[in-house]
Amino acid sequence: QVQLVESGGGLAQPGGSLRLSCVASGFTFSSYAMSWARQVPGKGPEWLAGIVDDGSDTVYANSVKGRFTISRDNAKSTVYLQMNSLAPEDTAVYVCAKYSGAEIQGPYEHWGQGTQVTVSS
Repeated sequence: QVQLVESGGGLAQPGGSLRLSCVASGFTFSSYAMSWARQVPGKGPEWLAGIVDDGSDTVYANSVKGRFTISRDNAKSTVYLQMNSLAPEDTAVYVCAKYSGAEIQGPYEHWGQGTQVTVSS
Protein backbone atom coordinates (compact mmCIF):
# COMPACT_ATOMS: atom_id res chain seq x y z
CA GLN A 1 0.00 0.00 0.00
CA VAL A 2 1.29 3.44 -0.92
CA GLN A 3 2.33 5.48 2.10
CA LEU A 4 3.65 9.04 2.19
CA VAL A 5 4.75 10.38 5.55
CA GLU A 6 5.74 14.02 5.85
CA SER A 7 7.87 15.49 8.60
CA GLY A 8 9.95 18.54 9.38
CA GLY A 9 7.25 21.10 9.90
CA GLY A 10 7.14 23.44 12.81
CA LEU A 11 7.40 27.07 13.77
CA ALA A 12 9.68 29.40 11.86
CA GLN A 13 10.32 33.10 12.06
CA PRO A 14 9.70 35.29 9.02
CA GLY A 15 12.79 35.04 6.87
CA GLY A 16 13.68 31.68 8.34
CA SER A 17 14.01 28.23 6.83
CA LEU A 18 12.62 24.74 7.22
CA ARG A 19 13.36 21.49 5.45
CA LEU A 20 10.46 19.12 4.96
CA SER A 21 10.84 15.43 4.25
CA CYS A 22 8.43 12.91 2.81
CA VAL A 23 9.28 9.24 3.15
CA ALA A 24 7.53 7.03 0.64
CA SER A 25 6.83 3.33 0.69
CA GLY A 26 4.63 0.77 -1.00
CA PHE A 27 5.72 1.53 -4.56
CA THR A 28 8.83 1.83 -6.70
CA PHE A 29 9.73 5.35 -5.65
CA SER A 30 12.37 5.90 -8.34
CA SER A 31 9.78 5.35 -11.09
CA TYR A 32 7.47 8.21 -10.15
CA ALA A 33 7.46 11.96 -10.15
CA MET A 34 6.68 13.57 -6.81
CA SER A 35 5.31 16.89 -5.71
CA TRP A 36 4.69 19.17 -2.77
CA ALA A 37 1.52 21.13 -2.20
CA ARG A 38 0.05 23.05 0.69
CA GLN A 39 -3.37 23.43 2.19
CA VAL A 40 -4.87 26.28 4.15
CA PRO A 41 -8.34 25.60 5.59
CA GLY A 42 -10.94 27.36 3.50
CA LYS A 43 -8.58 28.09 0.60
CA GLY A 44 -8.10 24.76 -1.11
CA PRO A 45 -4.86 23.09 -2.10
CA GLU A 46 -2.03 24.99 -3.77
CA TRP A 47 0.47 23.06 -5.83
CA LEU A 48 4.03 24.15 -5.13
CA ALA A 49 6.64 22.02 -6.83
CA GLY A 50 7.25 18.84 -8.77
CA ILE A 51 10.25 16.67 -9.48
CA VAL A 52 10.63 13.96 -12.10
CA ASP A 53 11.51 10.40 -11.26
CA ASP A 54 15.29 10.73 -11.46
CA GLY A 55 15.41 14.27 -10.09
CA SER A 56 16.73 15.74 -13.33
CA ASP A 57 13.91 18.24 -13.79
CA THR A 58 11.90 20.34 -11.39
CA VAL A 59 8.96 22.71 -11.76
CA TYR A 60 7.81 25.37 -9.31
CA ALA A 61 4.81 27.53 -8.71
CA ASN A 62 5.52 31.22 -9.05
CA SER A 63 4.64 31.77 -5.42
CA VAL A 64 7.66 29.78 -4.25
CA LYS A 65 10.07 30.00 -7.16
CA GLY A 66 13.46 31.11 -5.93
CA ARG A 67 12.59 30.41 -2.29
CA PHE A 68 11.73 26.71 -2.18
CA THR A 69 13.71 23.82 -3.61
CA ILE A 70 12.38 20.34 -4.20
CA SER A 71 14.81 17.44 -4.29
CA ARG A 72 14.79 13.70 -3.86
CA ASP A 73 16.96 10.84 -2.72
CA ASN A 74 15.78 7.72 -4.46
CA ALA A 75 18.03 5.51 -2.36
CA LYS A 76 16.10 6.71 0.69
CA SER A 77 12.70 6.90 -1.03
CA THR A 78 12.46 10.45 0.22
CA VAL A 79 11.48 13.74 -1.34
CA TYR A 80 12.46 17.02 0.31
CA LEU A 81 11.28 20.59 0.26
CA GLN A 82 13.81 23.16 1.36
CA MET A 83 11.92 26.29 2.32
CA ASN A 84 13.83 29.55 2.63
CA SER A 85 12.79 33.16 3.14
CA LEU A 86 9.62 32.05 4.83
CA ALA A 87 6.78 34.49 5.26
CA PRO A 88 3.55 34.33 7.26
CA GLU A 89 1.60 33.56 4.09
CA ASP A 90 3.55 30.29 3.86
CA THR A 91 1.70 29.02 6.92
CA ALA A 92 -0.14 25.87 5.85
CA VAL A 93 -0.22 22.12 6.04
CA TYR A 94 2.35 20.85 3.58
CA VAL A 95 1.73 17.55 1.84
CA CYS A 96 3.65 15.45 -0.61
CA ALA A 97 1.99 13.61 -3.44
CA LYS A 98 2.77 10.96 -5.99
CA TYR A 99 2.14 11.40 -9.69
CA SER A 100 0.86 8.59 -11.87
CA GLY A 101 4.08 8.33 -13.84
CA ALA A 102 7.64 9.51 -14.20
CA GLU A 103 6.79 13.00 -15.44
CA ILE A 104 5.30 16.04 -13.75
CA GLN A 105 1.96 15.79 -15.46
CA GLY A 106 -1.43 14.30 -15.02
CA PRO A 107 -3.27 13.63 -11.82
CA TYR A 108 -1.91 13.00 -8.38
CA GLU A 109 -2.52 9.46 -7.21
CA HIS A 110 -1.76 9.66 -3.49
CA TRP A 111 -1.32 12.31 -0.84
CA GLY A 112 0.27 12.21 2.56
CA GLN A 113 -1.36 13.47 5.73
CA GLY A 114 0.82 16.54 5.86
CA THR A 115 3.03 18.45 8.24
CA GLN A 116 2.12 21.82 9.72
CA VAL A 117 4.30 24.81 8.95
CA THR A 118 3.67 27.99 10.89
CA VAL A 119 5.55 31.18 10.12
CA SER A 120 5.11 33.78 12.81
CA SER A 121 7.05 36.09 15.04
